[in-house]
Amino acid sequence: MVKNYPKVSEEYLKAVDKAKRKLRGLIAEKNCAPLMLRLAWHSAGTYDQCTKTGGPFGTMRFQAEQAHGANNGVDIAIRLLAPIKEQFPTISYADFYQLAGVVAVEITGGPDVPFHAGRPDNPEPPVEGRLPAATGGSDHLRDVFTKQMGLNDQDIVALSGAHTLGRCHKERSGFEGPWTANPLIFDNSYFKELLKGDTEGLLQLPSDKALLSDPSFRPLVEKYAADEDAFFADYAEAHLKLSELGFAEA
Repeated sequence: MVKNYPKVSEEYLKAVDKAKRKLRGLIAEKNCAPLMLRLAWHSAGTYDQCTKTGGPFGTMRFQAEQAHGANNGVDIAIRLLAPIKEQFPTISYADFYQLAGVVAVEITGGPDVPFHAGRPDNPEPPVEGRLPAATGGSDHLRDVFTKQMGLNDQDIVALSGAHTLGRCHKERSGFEGPWTANPLIFDNSYFKELLKGDTEGLLQLPSDKALLSDPSFRPLVEKYAADEDAFFADYAEAHLKLSELGFAEA
């Protein structure tokens, strides 16, 4: 499927490259890669393919969307990014937030996720309640990722692997702890830990465990646990899809 990306100026692309360098410095200094990835994902994950609303179009800049229950703590990422965003007024918030997510994966050792510029900023946030719930099972995951966003089973499992980064905070999600022993390293350890079962000090959400009980999801978990290169390839593809939902449709 060939997408028709909008044409952006050479000047805009140069600004994106400069912003990317600044983002690398900020994310490395503040160890905030998980937070930036969460911002990018929560921005994009509101897309609804039926109504063509929501998605990665910069609406997380609005306090109304930051106040959604699933976005507790995202305002911290917005504040950290503000000084860099001010240096690049020509870059849309939509592109800027997705670029931060791409850089977060890159500097923690993950795959290079392709980035295409040109997302416009939408004027109002989506309705609340479109993001996946941590307590959901496989049916819920497909309701959100497949029926709503238009992603497939492989995308769901690959994207779940990004839980290799970061941790849950009780005051934000009701859950506490990291998924892996090295929550600032992007690798395939999430899947290895999932297959090992419960480990003291590490977290497995109901939505994580759903990947083991589902007959379509589990073989992918096993594949990614055994083959990090396969995980990285599928993750980059899934992340790209997520970051471009509703953008430059074929």
